[in-house]
Amino acid sequence: MIAFLKEAENIKEELITIRRDLHENPELGFEVLRTSQIVKDFLKKEGIPFCSFAKIGVCGIIKGEKDGENKTIALRADMDALPIQDRKKCLYSSKVQGKMHACGHDGHTTILLGVAKILNKYKKSFHGQVKLIFEPAEETTGGAPIMIKEGVLENPRVDMIVGLHVTEDLDCGKIKVRKGTSNAASNPFIIKIKGSGGHGAHPDDTIDPIIVAANVITAIQTIVSREVSPLASAVITVGSIHGGTAQNIIPEEVILSGIIRTITNEDRIYCTNRIGKLVKGICTAFRAEAEVLIEEGYPCLYNEDDAVDRVRKSAEAILGKENVVEQQNPSMGVESFAYFANERPSAFYFLGTRNVAKNTDKPAHSSLFDIDERALPLGVAIQCDIVYEYLTKK
Repeated sequence: MIAFLKEAENIKEELITIRRDLHENPELGFEVLRTSQIVKDFLKKEGIPFCSFAKIGVCGIIKGEKDGENKTIALRADMDALPIQDRKKCLYSSKVQGKMHACGHDGHTTILLGVAKILNKYKKSFHGQVKLIFEPAEETTGGAPIMIKEGVLENPRVDMIVGLHVTEDLDCGKIKVRKGTSNAASNPFIIKIKGSGGHGAHPDDTIDPIIVAANVITAIQTIVSREVSPLASAVITVGSIHGGTAQNIIPEEVILSGIIRTITNEDRIYCTNRIGKLVKGICTAFRAEAEVLIEEGYPCLYNEDDAVDRVRKSAEAILGKENVVEQQNPSMGVESFAYFANERPSAFYFLGTRNVAKNTDKPAHSSLFDIDERALPLGVAIQCDIVYEYLTKK
């Protein structure tokens, strides 16, 4: 049996160096040019062949050299950062104005590079293949569907895929995972409400779209509170309101934008259909007009039972059974790994990085987010063990 945790601890300083470099130089969306090149250079140095997908995404492949069943397992990491100003005071704060790794993707990329290094070292001890998928644009439209369309899960065909995400709501040294739905689906929307503008002193000569918008915002919340089962979960968020130019002018138009989050396909279909009907009904009642655009967004992320069992077994071997926690409820956050999960049996789990003493308890997508870097070798060891167990045992 390979001591993966020891192997990962042996490269801990290298992992920290890579992660901090990525953290200092964040890139957004499909513009992860530097990050992608770092991944390619690392794989090239380790002698691991790779190819590009979605222009800037990378997929490395390590072929086991032991005779046996020809299975393929994939591991995925996302590479992109967020448009947030880094306000942490530390040696590795972002050097790029208005950009920051505020969701831990620098850690995900680093962990997968560490996995690549160790598994390549031991490729004579397993059969089959492991694909190392580095995805761009997870925070925006997702590189996953493009990579899938271009064949990242084929040639050789992936039989199972695993992903992880760091989380500040779980202590470093623990993971959490659950069977079934792990993350919600999303449907971003834009609502344009068209009225008739005029002088604020004469509202009777206008159709005030701000008043209509206020009623729309209140009413669409009743879809969740009164139409979706209280035993289910759904969230409708209006994140922005734009309308008007001055205190004494009633505008002609108000634009609302937001997102619908659901954890079942049935509720997803219901909520997207219902919001359009409700908005148009309210606007008709107020003599206004409405345009409702609802995007498809990310699907629900579903964890397959056997894949979760494999994650648990490996995590227990690395961390101890007491440190493998059941994720009680699905996260209402969305995750582009869901596209991969829709195609193959999969498991997606959360790696704890919280440490109050190190200030790594700040929420993701905030300007103070950081991770306890002790989690890096733990993530590497768990991922290595998952792959090794899958490619050496039935």
